[in-house]
Amino acid sequence: MTLDSRPEVSHEPTSRWAVFNNPLTPYYVIVGAATLLIALGLVMVLSASSVTSYVDSGSSFAIGLRQAMWVAIGIPCMWLASRLPVSFYRRYALAMVIVAFALLFALFVPGLGVSVNGNRNWIEFGGPFRLQPSEFAKFALVVWAASLLARKEAEGRDWAYVLQRMAVVAGGMLLLVLVSGDLGTSLVLMAVTVALMFFAGIPMRILGILVAAGLAGIAYLSASHGYRRDRFTSWLDPSSDPLGAGWQALHGTYALASGGWWGVGLGASREKWGDLPEAHTDFIFAIIGEEFGLFGTLIVLALLTAICVSGVVIALRTQDTFVRLAAAGAVTWIAVQAIVNIGAVLQLLPITGIPLPLVSYGGSALIPTMCVIGMLLTFARREPEAAAAFALRGPGPIRRLLAEPARRPDLRSVTEQGS
Repeated sequence: MTLDSRPEVSHEPTSRWAVFNNPLTPYYVIVGAATLLIALGLVMVLSASSVTSYVDSGSSFAIGLRQAMWVAIGIPCMWLASRLPVSFYRRYALAMVIVAFALLFALFVPGLGVSVNGNRNWIEFGGPFRLQPSEFAKFALVVWAASLLARKEAEGRDWAYVLQRMAVVAGGMLLLVLVSGDLGTSLVLMAVTVALMFFAGIPMRILGILVAAGLAGIAYLSASHGYRRDRFTSWLDPSSDPLGAGWQALHGTYALASGGWWGVGLGASREKWGDLPEAHTDFIFAIIGEEFGLFGTLIVLALLTAICVSGVVIALRTQDTFVRLAAAGAVTWIAVQAIVNIGAVLQLLPITGIPLPLVSYGGSALIPTMCVIGMLLTFARREPEAAAAFALRGPGPIRRLLAEPARRPDLRSVTEQGS
């Protein structure tokens, strides 16, 4: 067979990915999936926290209303993040890092940092309002590291230039988070750092050394503290201490098992009546499984997967190195956090106390996650084909509504002129 007689190879996309042929698909998929997850989170936080909220405050709606307040704050933040130009994120990446470090150091200031469940990872503002700085650190790290790696590629720098700066910023963040006791967030920060350097093309031998060092540090800290060691041993065999360290894991399993295929019904959970600790935060996935069954948990997984796949599509389509790396970092953040949370509920991973993205209670986790969703929407909107498609569609319904209506001609004056 000669070269000229070779069969033609079709470059048409397969039907599996045909839905992403439209340049606007990632944008609308992320908007739809994130909106559904936030709405589901509002409903499930209200349901899962109703008993605890009544015991603590005398109202079954107190925690649910507080979550609604965080959502009300997060929606404008997400909208603003989706309208900012890509250059804004690169320009203020260093400022985000400085703010993140200031908040992390504030954890160790007497009177500001407080301990919750053995972890000193909250800043107390009085009353029910607390801030978890490590959540903002995730966002700052994604933007700053993507900017650094994009600059390294554009300027032809070597990896020593990158590693020196990553050691200071990413290593410093990871150290402060580990010292504060937040093992779950440290896993996410390490995963984001590794993923960004991997996608930037770091030599695998260097990456392997960094991963091994990070895992060794996390393993040491996990084994050096009694309550973390108990969590690890209870993960291996929760039934060995059913009334102690294994209580939460076992009751999370009971909740999932009680739900069956279709669940016991919204609001009908039995585990939320004081049996399952942190039912509206770290273990909200178990309550979803109990009240909506396997069907409900698969819906949550499908929506999270839709966001992550759309983020990957954005990263693959773009020609901008910063956008590609920032999108990959954002997807890694959401995916790893979801895997760690759901894996703990399913007893596939040790319990680390990390929330389910966009669903679990808490403004400290919800608002930065909504901001990173907004950043992904900016990337989706700014791609040339997507921008052209939006331009062809013209102004949206809100802009059309706010626009000044066109003046109708005065028929009498027209008639007089004609006569």
